Amino acid sequence: MPMSADELCGLTIQAVGSAYRGRSLSPVEVTRAVLARIERLNPRLNAYITVTAETALAQAQKAEHDFMQGVDQGALQGVPLSLKDLYWTAGVRTTAASRILRDFIPTEDAEVVQRLRKAGAVLLGKTNMKEFAYGQVHPDYGPALNPWNEAHTSGGSSSGSGSALAAGLGYGSMGSDTGGSLRNPASYCGIVALKPTYGLVSCHGMIPLSWSLDHAGPMTRTVCDNALLLAAVAGHDPKDPASAVSAPSDYVSGIDKGVRGIRIGTLTSYTDGLAAPAVQAAVVRAAAVLREAGASVTEVSLPELATVNATFTAIIRPEASAAHAQWLHSRGPDYHPVIRDHLEAGARLPAVDYIQAQRHRQSLREAVERVLRAVDVLLLPTTATTAPPETGVTDLSVTTRLTAMFNLTGCPALSLPCGLDPAGLPIGLQIVGRPFAESMVYRVAAAFESVAGFEPLKP
Repeated sequence: MPMSADELCGLTIQAVGSAYRGRSLSPVEVTRAVLARIERLNPRLNAYITVTAETALAQAQKAEHDFMQGVDQGALQGVPLSLKDLYWTAGVRTTAASRILRDFIPTEDAEVVQRLRKAGAVLLGKTNMKEFAYGQVHPDYGPALNPWNEAHTSGGSSSGSGSALAAGLGYGSMGSDTGGSLRNPASYCGIVALKPTYGLVSCHGMIPLSWSLDHAGPMTRTVCDNALLLAAVAGHDPKDPASAVSAPSDYVSGIDKGVRGIRIGTLTSYTDGLAAPAVQAAVVRAAAVLREAGASVTEVSLPELATVNATFTAIIRPEASAAHAQWLHSRGPDYHPVIRDHLEAGARLPAVDYIQAQRHRQSLREAVERVLRAVDVLLLPTTATTAPPETGVTDLSVTTRLTAMFNLTGCPALSLPCGLDPAGLPIGLQIVGRPFAESMVYRVAAAFESVAGFEPLKP
């Protein structure tokens, strides 16, 4: 029996690709279904700022023609994806959800966008976000709502991407993460997001917030889909000074090997009392599931987590102020007032405080490295609570409490769903690995996803 349009939009990247190659679905058919769903639901959810329907259909037609000619560019060919609205897109406005860039139309694509085009992906448009990825909703754009409960936030700053994926408005999205901006909406919206190792994915052509903390990364509905999307965009880029030279990987090989013999470290003592009871209980259950699947699970200590907020603030604020210095001087009133306050505070922060924070950051790296020599991955909540009510204002010291550590250290960190709280809102499980050990992180995440029996969560 043919699938309904809603069933089509709820498929995974893996399933869509398999259907294309089996000739049971076509890229044009799938893209039309997703665009129709965006047209129907986006006025409610506000997940997209710009939808490029005509371009997306043209890309779908090309992908369909290529399939018919025997040209196969890989897992993303003909798959509808979205981009957080801070990636440059040639000829398509890139606003960063700000008044300042409301009419900015780049003349070139970001490196990530170039790689997605080369992979044959269909680009649906640009998703909503917190202004300049700095935690606040600009009133010109409004919040992207959470499909699980539209009175609640979808997180940030990659809020539109999280909302869109949870609602079936695309099969994957590229977001960014400076202190948790991929993992936070993943946790709140019941999807999967990876903050890769620092420098693994190019930030060239991505509107910056903090040069030493910014990461570009994939958001999807399943772990395997996430690995497929990462494989398409990862790799060295000489145009990005922070780009790492690393061996290419498909990230999917070995993802289904299970966790027998894998050493997992938990931080239960630290998060007990910090995380909401339902969140803490779900993460404890997840550790038990992985232990039953053959992993070794031990409690580890990372007291340095308590010092993260002060270090993170002393680094992000002056770096953001440097990135925005010209606009802050010439267009200060166009910022959200809270963001303007942060930028002004960052400009006043003494250089010695920034230097001391960077020195302490090295101590944090060494602490995490020490723990990750004893275990293969860390397991902890992504966020301390499930999605709170949407207010338009974010307290970064709260939302980044369990995530910013791994921006400071540059370690790969993934969030995936591990249950629902009593109000029916998703809970996020965070898995952290050694630098460039994304394959191990995916392996543990895929094992949990499989053993726990989670299909992609649907609101």
